[in-house]
Amino acid sequence: MMVVRPIQANDHEALRELGRKTGPGFTSLQDNDEQVATKLEAGLAAFTAGSVPVEALYLFVMEDTETQEVVGICGIESAVGLSDPWYNYRVGTLVHASRELDVYNQISTLTITNDHTGYSELCTLFLTPEARHSKQGSLLSKSRFMFLAEFPQRFNEHLIAEMRGYSDESGVSPFWEGLGRHFFSLDFAEADKISSMDKVFIAELMPKNTIYTNLLSKGAQDSIGKTHEATTPARRLLENEGLRYTGYIDIFDGGPTLEARVNDIRAIQESQYVKVHIADIPPDGETYLISTTEFSQFRCCMSPISRAGKNVITITPDVASALNVIESSTVRIVPLSSGRRF
Repeated sequence: MMVVRPIQANDHEALRELGRKTGPGFTSLQDNDEQVATKLEAGLAAFTAGSVPVEALYLFVMEDTETQEVVGICGIESAVGLSDPWYNYRVGTLVHASRELDVYNQISTLTITNDHTGYSELCTLFLTPEARHSKQGSLLSKSRFMFLAEFPQRFNEHLIAEMRGYSDESGVSPFWEGLGRHFFSLDFAEADKISSMDKVFIAELMPKNTIYTNLLSKGAQDSIGKTHEATTPARRLLENEGLRYTGYIDIFDGGPTLEARVNDIRAIQESQYVKVHIADIPPDGETYLISTTEFSQFRCCMSPISRAGKNVITITPDVASALNVIESSTVRIVPLSSGRRF
């Protein structure tokens, strides 16, 4: 059984191994010892702080309870852009018109902004290829909504998620080649590696003036707001939960930024508290996300459930063990898939 839990100090090697598998364009976790160590330190600090920090990185791993193998990671930044500026491009439109010349042109533009400063961010979602089955990607991603629902005081009312932008089979980003490369003598993989440690440095050297996209290469234009093939399922999942693309893109690869109000997200809106009844009989109901109410001992898994009374659900001993709950413990539940209610 798979369970999502807060990252721990002994997860260093597992986190390092995940970093070796992410590939170009996955800025938030790369094959970099320093970045991995820094991320682990930040993740541990978030769950051990004595008071609610203004900025915190809540990191979670997905663990196979049978093998104790870590197969995935996900995170939530409580607030972006407070210590260092948070940059992205806003896609806009300018009209150039002349009645005398009978000319009317709508031109797409890119303007660098800090509009999402202070927003919370879904980040660092990665699942090993071998584990991408049986809706385990949904569990890993949506477990964060359960944490947001349980501890809303730790987050902004607005939430964003940057989607990995399009790159070709060789790992080359057309958006970077058409724009960023003109200001840096670096290929995309090298620029991405540097940005994973110091994104602000590169962002501050990007052009601050409005960019007319018709001056970019066709490949760069076509990649604006386009998601990497490996990230398309994650985008679809988030959109089914209520996040939307509103015209903001990443400054490096042109990937879309999705956003929503936290309280408008389906899994948060529909989640509810119930008590658990533990029985060695597999429930025959629909699959639900089930999460605990403890902060540092937060757990989330997915399982079929059935009613055992008013506001009581039945789970198996295996599920109870994965969640570290006992008979009559309070848990939060929500249907795994949108459009279904308990």
